[in-house]
Amino acid sequence: MNKLVVSPSPHIKDSITVEEIMYSVIIALVPAVVAGAYFFGIEILAVIAVSILTAVVTEYVAMKLMKRKFRNDGSAILTGLLLALTLPPTVPLWIPAVGAFFAIAIVKCAFGGLGHNIFNPALAGRIFLALSWPSLMRKWPEWVGPDGITTATPLQLWKFQNTLTPYFKLFIGNVGGCIGETSALALLIGGLFLISRKYIDWKIPVSFIGTVGLLMFLLGQDPIFHILAGGLFLGAFFMATDYVTTPLTGKGRVIFGVGAGILVVIFRMYSGMTEGVAFSILIMNAFTPLIDKVIKPKVYGTTKVKT
Repeated sequence: MNKLVVSPSPHIKDSITVEEIMYSVIIALVPAVVAGAYFFGIEILAVIAVSILTAVVTEYVAMKLMKRKFRNDGSAILTGLLLALTLPPTVPLWIPAVGAFFAIAIVKCAFGGLGHNIFNPALAGRIFLALSWPSLMRKWPEWVGPDGITTATPLQLWKFQNTLTPYFKLFIGNVGGCIGETSALALLIGGLFLISRKYIDWKIPVSFIGTVGLLMFLLGQDPIFHILAGGLFLGAFFMATDYVTTPLTGKGRVIFGVGAGILVVIFRMYSGMTEGVAFSILIMNAFTPLIDKVIKPKVYGTTKVKT
């Protein structure tokens, strides 16, 4: 007699593993790391190394304290890498260490580990650092890049000096900013790689970036500048597409992307901030359970009952 096995969902599993997805995203970020090292110097590799090492060690210790088996699935490495790419190039090395510890211990493991966190750990770590040590997180080097002097980011120049940075510099990445956000070209290469392999859904980055461009155009701003400047590409391709903290359905992901885009425009145009990408994604992370509750996929074989 055959046994009847009752188990919780999901009942259909894909052949793609968590490790495969995590390490593919890490590979996709390599162009951004190379661009960061070229424009800001190889010293940024120390920031990245400290952030990754702290993230992995923190997760290992947290799993031991929780009496759970440590599994090096690449998620801690990815969190450490993403956090480092959102930091200014000249931060002291204790900054990525503290941020990675907060991201893994408080934002990820305290909620139960991978798959249970509400907010994107790397972005939450970045916001924690920005609120705790604002002067260090807004300190840009007086000399960066092989051929230029930069004392402010393109968005700061736009907001406070009404000066637009040329498209080519924004696209290549020879501008001031955080380690991994300046080169739109490098981030686009990585993002298209993930979309082509179907590791991320194109709906979120397209709706996110498209909303920012459309609204900026309607408000009389330069939409290309606002698409290329700041951390929009890094956030749209690599953070807003996090499997755990974004909606499950296609419609829900479009709502998520549009909502994040609207928030970025509000922050950039009507607040004291020049960026807004990190806050916009974290706010939409909080709305993800509500979006999933409202946008439910139709169960196969059922019909909606009219009331």
